[in-house]
Amino acid sequence: MCRELAIEGDCVWSGDAVKDEGRWRFPLEANEIAEIDSALTAFTQMDKSWPEMRAVDFPLPGLSDKLAAAAEELENGRGLALISGLPVANYAPDALRTLWFGIGLNLGRPVFQDCHGLLMREIQDTREDTDSRLGHRLTARDGSTFTSSKARTLSSGPLRFHTDRCDVVGLMCVRQATKGGISQVVSAPAVHNAIRQRHPDLFDILYEPLYRSRLGEEHGGETKIYALPVFGQHNGRFSSHYSRTYVEAAQELAHVPRMTNDQWRAVDTLHDVANELSFEMRFRPGDMQFLNNHVIYHARTAFEDDSDVDRIGGRLLLRLWLAMPNSRALPEEHAVLWGDVGAGAYRGGIAQA
Repeated sequence: MCRELAIEGDCVWSGDAVKDEGRWRFPLEANEIAEIDSALTAFTQMDKSWPEMRAVDFPLPGLSDKLAAAAEELENGRGLALISGLPVANYAPDALRTLWFGIGLNLGRPVFQDCHGLLMREIQDTREDTDSRLGHRLTARDGSTFTSSKARTLSSGPLRFHTDRCDVVGLMCVRQATKGGISQVVSAPAVHNAIRQRHPDLFDILYEPLYRSRLGEEHGGETKIYALPVFGQHNGRFSSHYSRTYVEAAQELAHVPRMTNDQWRAVDTLHDVANELSFEMRFRPGDMQFLNNHVIYHARTAFEDDSDVDRIGGRLLLRLWLAMPNSRALPEEHAVLWGDVGAGAYRGGIAQA
Protein backbone atom coordinates (compact mmCIF):
# COMPACT_ATOMS: atom_id res chain seq x y z
CA MET A 1 0.00 0.00 0.00
CA CYS A 2 1.33 3.42 -0.95
CA ARG A 3 -0.29 5.67 1.62
CA GLU A 4 2.41 8.26 1.11
CA LEU A 5 1.35 8.80 -2.54
CA ALA A 6 -1.58 10.88 -3.68
CA ILE A 7 -4.35 9.09 -5.57
CA GLU A 8 -4.35 9.96 -9.28
CA GLY A 9 -6.81 9.55 -12.13
CA ASP A 10 -10.25 10.64 -13.29
CA CYS A 11 -11.76 9.69 -9.92
CA VAL A 12 -9.96 12.68 -8.32
CA TRP A 13 -11.87 15.90 -8.87
CA SER A 14 -13.29 19.01 -7.25
CA GLY A 15 -16.94 19.89 -7.53
CA ASP A 16 -16.29 23.19 -9.26
CA ALA A 17 -14.32 21.41 -11.98
CA VAL A 18 -16.82 18.66 -12.86
CA LYS A 19 -20.30 19.90 -11.95
CA ASP A 20 -21.02 21.11 -15.49
CA GLU A 21 -19.24 18.29 -17.34
CA GLY A 22 -21.10 16.28 -19.91
CA ARG A 23 -19.10 13.04 -19.56
CA TRP A 24 -21.13 11.69 -16.65
CA ARG A 25 -24.52 12.86 -17.99
CA PHE A 26 -26.59 10.46 -20.11
CA PRO A 27 -29.91 11.97 -21.28
CA LEU A 28 -32.43 9.51 -22.69
CA GLU A 29 -33.50 9.80 -26.31
CA ALA A 30 -37.10 9.28 -27.45
CA ASN A 31 -36.29 5.89 -29.01
CA GLU A 32 -34.65 4.74 -25.76
CA ILE A 33 -37.71 5.69 -23.73
CA ALA A 34 -39.83 3.79 -26.28
CA GLU A 35 -37.61 0.74 -25.79
CA ILE A 36 -38.08 0.94 -22.02
CA ASP A 37 -41.85 1.14 -22.57
CA SER A 38 -41.75 -1.91 -24.83
CA ALA A 39 -39.79 -3.91 -22.26
CA LEU A 40 -42.27 -2.83 -19.58
CA THR A 41 -45.24 -3.91 -21.70
CA ALA A 42 -43.65 -7.28 -22.41
CA PHE A 43 -42.85 -7.91 -18.76
CA THR A 44 -46.35 -7.05 -17.58
CA GLN A 45 -47.62 -9.87 -19.80
CA MET A 46 -45.50 -12.37 -17.87
CA ASP A 47 -46.79 -14.06 -14.75
CA LYS A 48 -44.16 -12.37 -12.58
CA SER A 49 -43.81 -9.47 -10.18
CA TRP A 50 -40.85 -7.10 -10.46
CA PRO A 51 -38.83 -8.62 -7.54
CA GLU A 52 -38.81 -11.89 -9.52
CA MET A 53 -37.41 -10.23 -12.64
CA ARG A 54 -34.16 -11.34 -14.25
CA ALA A 55 -32.11 -9.27 -16.68
CA VAL A 56 -33.30 -11.43 -19.59
CA ASP A 57 -36.89 -10.47 -18.74
CA PHE A 58 -36.23 -6.78 -19.42
CA PRO A 59 -34.05 -6.56 -22.54
CA LEU A 60 -32.76 -3.10 -23.53
CA PRO A 61 -30.46 -3.74 -26.52
CA GLY A 62 -30.78 -0.23 -27.89
CA LEU A 63 -29.80 1.26 -24.54
CA SER A 64 -26.96 -1.18 -23.90
CA ASP A 65 -24.15 1.06 -25.19
CA LYS A 66 -25.30 3.99 -23.05
CA LEU A 67 -25.61 1.80 -19.96
CA ALA A 68 -22.16 0.30 -20.64
CA ALA A 69 -20.72 3.82 -20.91
CA ALA A 70 -22.39 4.75 -17.62
CA ALA A 71 -20.94 1.63 -15.93
CA GLU A 72 -17.48 2.48 -17.27
CA GLU A 73 -17.77 6.06 -15.99
CA LEU A 74 -18.83 4.76 -12.59
CA GLU A 75 -15.90 2.38 -12.19
CA ASN A 76 -13.07 4.02 -14.13
CA GLY A 77 -14.19 7.62 -14.57
CA ARG A 78 -15.66 10.22 -12.23
CA GLY A 79 -17.53 7.63 -10.18
CA LEU A 80 -20.96 9.09 -10.92
CA ALA A 81 -23.52 8.92 -13.71
CA LEU A 82 -26.83 10.69 -14.27
CA ILE A 83 -29.37 9.17 -16.65
CA SER A 84 -32.12 11.72 -17.16
CA GLY A 85 -35.32 12.38 -19.03
CA LEU A 86 -37.60 9.50 -18.05
CA PRO A 87 -41.21 10.83 -18.02
CA VAL A 88 -42.07 9.39 -14.61
CA ALA A 89 -45.50 11.04 -14.54
CA ASN A 90 -46.58 8.72 -17.36
CA TYR A 91 -46.33 5.58 -15.23
CA ALA A 92 -48.39 4.09 -12.44
CA PRO A 93 -46.40 3.46 -9.24
CA ASP A 94 -45.90 -0.28 -9.75
CA ALA A 95 -44.99 0.20 -13.42
CA LEU A 96 -42.37 2.74 -12.36
CA ARG A 97 -40.88 0.29 -9.86
CA THR A 98 -40.88 -2.42 -12.51
CA LEU A 99 -39.02 -0.41 -15.13
CA TRP A 100 -36.57 1.00 -12.55
CA PHE A 101 -35.73 -2.52 -11.39
CA GLY A 102 -35.34 -3.57 -15.02
CA ILE A 103 -32.92 -0.72 -15.74
CA GLY A 104 -30.98 -1.67 -12.61
CA LEU A 105 -30.71 -5.29 -13.78
CA ASN A 106 -29.21 -4.07 -17.04
CA LEU A 107 -26.41 -2.39 -15.06
CA GLY A 108 -25.77 -4.80 -12.18
CA ARG A 109 -27.37 -7.17 -9.67
CA PRO A 110 -29.62 -5.70 -6.97
CA VAL A 111 -28.69 -6.63 -3.39
CA PHE A 112 -30.81 -6.58 -0.24
CA GLN A 113 -31.32 -3.29 1.60
CA ASP A 114 -32.56 -4.74 4.88
CA CYS A 115 -32.58 -8.07 6.71
CA HIS A 116 -36.02 -8.98 5.32
CA GLY A 117 -35.28 -9.16 1.61
CA LEU A 118 -36.02 -5.57 0.58
CA LEU A 119 -34.72 -4.91 -2.95
CA MET A 120 -36.03 -1.37 -3.50
CA ARG A 121 -36.45 1.30 -0.85
CA GLU A 122 -38.72 4.32 -1.03
CA ILE A 123 -36.67 7.28 0.23
CA GLN A 124 -39.17 9.72 1.71
CA ASP A 125 -40.21 11.36 4.96
CA THR A 126 -42.30 8.65 6.63
CA ARG A 127 -43.30 11.10 9.39
CA GLU A 128 -43.09 8.40 12.04
CA ASP A 129 -40.72 6.86 14.59
CA THR A 130 -39.14 4.46 12.13
CA ASP A 131 -36.78 2.89 14.67
CA SER A 132 -39.63 1.89 16.98
CA ARG A 133 -41.66 0.42 14.13
CA LEU A 134 -38.72 -1.58 12.77
CA GLY A 135 -37.25 -2.54 16.13
CA HIS A 136 -33.94 -0.69 15.67
CA ARG A 137 -34.05 1.34 18.85
CA LEU A 138 -30.73 2.01 20.60
CA THR A 139 -30.52 3.72 23.99
CA ALA A 140 -27.48 5.97 24.21
CA ARG A 141 -25.13 5.92 27.17
CA ASP A 142 -26.75 9.08 28.57
CA GLY A 143 -30.22 7.50 28.42
CA SER A 144 -31.36 9.34 25.28
CA THR A 145 -32.57 7.63 22.12
CA PHE A 146 -30.06 7.19 19.30
CA THR A 147 -31.56 7.55 15.82
CA SER A 148 -30.33 4.97 13.32
CA SER A 149 -29.04 5.80 9.86
CA LYS A 150 -32.12 4.16 8.32
CA ALA A 151 -34.48 6.36 10.35
CA ARG A 152 -32.53 9.47 9.39
CA THR A 153 -32.79 8.48 5.72
CA LEU A 154 -36.58 8.12 6.07
CA SER A 155 -37.01 11.62 7.52
CA SER A 156 -36.84 15.15 6.14
CA GLY A 157 -33.61 15.89 7.96
CA PRO A 158 -30.13 16.28 6.49
CA LEU A 159 -27.83 13.34 5.81
CA ARG A 160 -24.10 13.72 6.33
CA PHE A 161 -21.51 12.56 3.81
CA HIS A 162 -21.47 8.78 3.72
CA THR A 163 -21.30 5.70 1.52
CA ASP A 164 -23.92 2.98 1.13
CA ARG A 165 -23.27 -0.73 1.48
CA CYS A 166 -23.07 -1.66 -2.18
CA ASP A 167 -20.82 -1.08 -5.18
CA VAL A 168 -23.26 1.38 -6.74
CA VAL A 169 -26.32 3.12 -5.31
CA GLY A 170 -29.01 4.19 -7.76
CA LEU A 171 -31.64 6.83 -6.94
CA MET A 172 -34.58 7.58 -9.21
CA CYS A 173 -36.40 10.85 -8.51
CA VAL A 174 -40.18 10.45 -8.66
CA ARG A 175 -41.05 13.69 -6.86
CA GLN A 176 -38.81 16.45 -5.55
CA ALA A 177 -39.39 18.42 -2.36
CA THR A 178 -40.85 21.89 -2.40
CA LYS A 179 -37.69 23.14 -0.72
CA GLY A 180 -34.30 21.52 -0.08
CA GLY A 181 -33.47 17.85 -0.55
CA ILE A 182 -30.36 18.74 -2.53
CA SER A 183 -27.94 15.91 -3.34
CA GLN A 184 -24.29 16.65 -2.53
CA VAL A 185 -21.54 14.51 -4.04
CA VAL A 186 -17.77 14.55 -3.64
CA SER A 187 -14.76 12.57 -4.80
CA ALA A 188 -13.51 10.44 -1.89
CA PRO A 189 -9.99 10.21 -3.43
CA ALA A 190 -9.89 14.02 -3.62
CA VAL A 191 -10.83 14.18 0.07
CA HIS A 192 -8.08 11.61 0.77
CA ASN A 193 -5.49 13.70 -1.08
CA ALA A 194 -6.49 16.96 0.62
CA ILE A 195 -6.25 15.42 4.10
CA ARG A 196 -2.89 13.86 3.19
CA GLN A 197 -1.55 17.26 2.17
CA ARG A 198 -3.11 19.49 4.81
CA HIS A 199 -3.42 17.24 7.86
CA PRO A 200 -0.64 14.62 7.82
CA ASP A 201 -1.10 14.17 11.58
CA LEU A 202 -4.63 12.83 10.97
CA PHE A 203 -4.12 11.09 7.65
CA ASP A 204 -2.87 7.70 8.91
CA ILE A 205 -5.77 7.50 11.39
CA LEU A 206 -8.18 7.08 8.50
CA TYR A 207 -6.21 4.02 7.32
CA GLU A 208 -6.66 2.43 10.75
CA PRO A 209 -9.77 0.51 11.86
CA LEU A 210 -12.67 2.44 13.38
CA TYR A 211 -15.44 0.56 15.17
CA ARG A 212 -18.83 0.70 13.45
CA SER A 213 -22.24 -0.51 14.60
CA ARG A 214 -24.63 -2.63 12.54
CA LEU A 215 -27.59 -0.71 13.97
CA GLY A 216 -30.48 -0.74 11.50
CA GLU A 217 -28.76 -3.28 9.24
CA GLU A 218 -28.44 -6.94 10.27
CA HIS A 219 -31.00 -8.57 12.52
CA GLY A 220 -30.03 -7.72 16.10
CA GLY A 221 -27.51 -5.15 14.89
CA GLU A 222 -28.07 -2.94 17.95
CA THR A 223 -25.23 -4.81 19.70
CA LYS A 224 -23.14 -5.98 16.72
CA ILE A 225 -19.96 -4.14 15.73
CA TYR A 226 -17.09 -4.44 13.29
CA ALA A 227 -13.82 -2.58 12.77
CA LEU A 228 -12.96 -1.14 9.36
CA PRO A 229 -10.65 1.61 8.08
CA VAL A 230 -12.16 4.59 6.25
CA PHE A 231 -9.48 4.52 3.51
CA GLY A 232 -8.04 1.49 1.74
CA GLN A 233 -6.01 0.55 -1.35
CA HIS A 234 -5.56 -2.69 -3.24
CA ASN A 235 -3.57 -3.26 -6.44
CA GLY A 236 -3.30 0.47 -6.94
CA ARG A 237 -7.04 1.09 -6.65
CA PHE A 238 -8.50 3.27 -3.90
CA SER A 239 -11.67 2.46 -1.95
CA SER A 240 -13.43 4.02 1.00
CA HIS A 241 -16.37 3.13 3.22
CA TYR A 242 -17.70 5.59 5.76
CA SER A 243 -20.78 6.69 7.66
CA ARG A 244 -20.31 8.71 10.83
CA THR A 245 -23.68 7.60 12.19
CA TYR A 246 -22.49 3.98 12.47
CA VAL A 247 -19.28 5.14 14.19
CA GLU A 248 -21.29 7.21 16.67
CA ALA A 249 -23.71 4.34 17.28
CA ALA A 250 -20.82 2.03 18.16
CA GLN A 251 -19.60 4.56 20.70
CA GLU A 252 -22.89 4.23 22.58
CA LEU A 253 -22.11 0.58 23.37
CA ALA A 254 -20.28 -0.08 26.62
CA HIS A 255 -18.05 -2.84 25.22
CA VAL A 256 -16.59 -0.68 22.42
CA PRO A 257 -13.26 1.15 22.99
CA ARG A 258 -13.64 4.93 23.19
CA MET A 259 -12.63 7.03 20.21
CA THR A 260 -9.60 9.22 20.85
CA ASN A 261 -9.66 12.98 20.34
CA ASP A 262 -7.47 12.57 17.26
CA GLN A 263 -9.88 10.03 15.78
CA TRP A 264 -12.76 12.47 16.25
CA ARG A 265 -10.65 15.23 14.71
CA ALA A 266 -9.97 12.99 11.71
CA VAL A 267 -13.64 12.31 10.98
CA ASP A 268 -14.50 15.97 11.61
CA THR A 269 -11.85 16.93 9.07
CA LEU A 270 -13.16 14.41 6.55
CA HIS A 271 -16.59 16.07 6.71
CA ASP A 272 -15.19 19.59 6.40
CA VAL A 273 -13.02 18.73 3.41
CA ALA A 274 -15.84 16.80 1.73
CA ASN A 275 -18.15 19.77 2.10
CA GLU A 276 -15.50 22.07 0.59
CA LEU A 277 -14.80 19.89 -2.46
CA SER A 278 -18.39 18.77 -3.19
CA PHE A 279 -21.00 20.09 -5.58
CA GLU A 280 -24.78 20.15 -5.34
CA MET A 281 -27.23 18.43 -7.65
CA ARG A 282 -30.96 19.14 -7.46
CA PHE A 283 -32.93 16.16 -8.68
CA ARG A 284 -35.67 16.60 -11.24
CA PRO A 285 -38.39 13.98 -11.71
CA GLY A 286 -37.04 11.32 -14.05
CA ASP A 287 -33.42 11.75 -12.98
CA MET A 288 -31.56 8.51 -12.19
CA GLN A 289 -28.40 9.14 -10.21
CA PHE A 290 -25.80 6.38 -9.85
CA LEU A 291 -22.82 6.66 -7.49
CA ASN A 292 -19.82 4.36 -6.99
CA ASN A 293 -19.64 4.01 -3.21
CA HIS A 294 -15.94 3.10 -3.29
CA VAL A 295 -14.95 6.53 -4.62
CA ILE A 296 -17.90 8.86 -3.90
CA TYR A 297 -19.32 10.26 -0.67
CA HIS A 298 -22.86 11.62 -0.87
CA ALA A 299 -25.02 13.73 1.40
CA ARG A 300 -28.44 15.39 1.42
CA THR A 301 -29.71 18.71 2.69
CA ALA A 302 -32.87 18.89 4.81
CA PHE A 303 -36.10 19.32 2.88
CA GLU A 304 -39.66 20.53 3.21
CA ASP A 305 -42.61 18.93 1.45
CA ASP A 306 -45.66 20.84 0.24
CA SER A 307 -48.24 21.58 2.95
CA ASP A 308 -50.71 19.46 0.94
CA VAL A 309 -48.39 16.46 1.09
CA ASP A 310 -51.17 13.99 1.91
CA ARG A 311 -52.89 14.76 -1.40
CA ILE A 312 -50.06 15.36 -3.85
CA GLY A 313 -47.32 13.30 -2.19
CA GLY A 314 -43.97 14.44 -0.85
CA ARG A 315 -40.41 14.00 -2.00
CA LEU A 316 -39.93 10.43 -3.23
CA LEU A 317 -36.83 8.66 -4.51
CA LEU A 318 -36.64 4.96 -5.37
CA ARG A 319 -33.32 3.40 -4.30
CA LEU A 320 -31.49 0.39 -5.69
CA TRP A 321 -28.27 -1.11 -4.34
CA LEU A 322 -26.27 -2.79 -7.10
CA ALA A 323 -23.37 -5.24 -7.18
CA MET A 324 -21.48 -4.37 -10.36
CA PRO A 325 -19.86 -6.89 -12.72
CA ASN A 326 -17.00 -4.45 -13.47
CA SER A 327 -16.29 -3.61 -9.82
CA ARG A 328 -12.77 -3.33 -8.40
CA ALA A 329 -11.09 -5.73 -5.99
CA LEU A 330 -11.15 -4.43 -2.42
CA PRO A 331 -8.56 -4.66 0.38
CA GLU A 332 -8.65 -7.88 2.38
CA GLU A 333 -9.45 -5.99 5.58
CA HIS A 334 -12.73 -4.86 3.97
CA ALA A 335 -14.00 -8.45 3.86
CA VAL A 336 -15.54 -7.93 7.31
CA LEU A 337 -18.14 -5.75 5.61
CA TRP A 338 -18.26 -6.95 2.01
CA GLY A 339 -17.62 -10.67 2.29
CA ASP A 340 -16.18 -11.39 -1.15
CA VAL A 341 -13.65 -8.65 -1.99
CA GLY A 342 -12.73 -9.99 -5.43
CA ALA A 343 -13.18 -7.94 -8.60
CA GLY A 344 -16.67 -8.32 -10.07
CA ALA A 345 -17.94 -10.21 -7.01
CA TYR A 346 -21.61 -10.40 -6.10
CA ARG A 347 -21.32 -8.53 -2.81
CA GLY A 348 -22.79 -5.86 -0.60
CA GLY A 349 -26.22 -5.49 0.89
CA ILE A 350 -27.56 -6.71 4.22
CA ALA A 351 -27.39 -10.27 5.57
CA GLN A 352 -30.80 -11.90 5.79
CA ALA A 353 -32.52 -12.78 9.06
